[in-house]
Amino acid sequence: MMTIEDVLNQFRVPEDSKVKLRDHDPAWETDNEDLSEEERCKIAGEVLEKNIEELSEAQQLLYAADSWSVLVILQAMDAAGKDGTVKHVLSGVNPQGIHVTNFKRPSEEELDHDFLWRCSKALPERGRIGIFNRSYYEEVLTVKVHPELVTNERLPDADPDRKKFWKNRYESINDFERHLSRNGTRVIKFFLNVSREEQKRRQLERINDPKKNWKFAAADLVERAHWDQYMDAYETLLRETSTRQAPWYIIPADKKWVCRSLVAEILAYEIRQLNLEYPKLTEAQMQVLADCKVQLEAEEPVLIPQVRSKEDKKKSGKGEKGPRSDD
Repeated sequence: MMTIEDVLNQFRVPEDSKVKLRDHDPAWETDNEDLSEEERCKIAGEVLEKNIEELSEAQQLLYAADSWSVLVILQAMDAAGKDGTVKHVLSGVNPQGIHVTNFKRPSEEELDHDFLWRCSKALPERGRIGIFNRSYYEEVLTVKVHPELVTNERLPDADPDRKKFWKNRYESINDFERHLSRNGTRVIKFFLNVSREEQKRRQLERINDPKKNWKFAAADLVERAHWDQYMDAYETLLRETSTRQAPWYIIPADKKWVCRSLVAEILAYEIRQLNLEYPKLTEAQMQVLADCKVQLEAEEPVLIPQVRSKEDKKKSGKGEKGPRSDD
């Protein structure tokens, strides 16, 4: 079984490192070849369950400490399992402590602002976990693959054909995430690495299964046709924007149970690294608690009158009435 150090070394992208996605197997399950797939799946399920419990406790501590927030960014190709990952990994966390934001095509209002604006509005407040299902990284992914979209942003002197344009965007993102880190938001980023073959299988499943038809959009095939361009864009952003304060993790996503187990384990680890503690009360606050305890314990027990149901009253009434007399 892998230790957390093994997981970090294998899946975290080191700062300033060259990334080649061909070196990262989307179908990876384990380095232990002696285990059957059933055994691997069982172990992953146990790890996921353990980390779901830990995340539940961590979220309570995060809320109580009220000093840090956590921003989780999920990026992936279509059908990689972003929604399912959120659903399963955070299934044990209090819904009041989480906010999930799905970023679609920008609106006219959003296009009238800088590309970070709409995401900055959705940042989690202290004590909460925010999930970005897609994010400002679309500006160096989809927009890079379709540079004509830059025209819609009406930027002065913007030229997407120049490397400097994209370099500036990476710098803006790194500056933004550095600012978040300095101000109490831990940024954790996951690239769910699904293979082209597995994406095809899942898209066909969505077409063939009437219950999943709603998940499929013809536009998904348009983006699939640009697969190689997207892989190039991902390799560049992973190299340019994985930093100590906001690391990227490349997660194998062909096996959903592997993906969810790894995301849960890494997320639990990252929150532990915040070294959160429950607030310590002052002597005056402790005295207030002690006084309240004495007051509560001194209260006389309250006798709650028994409430009789209508059925009980009917039965009781029948027993009290004597036989009807015609006298």
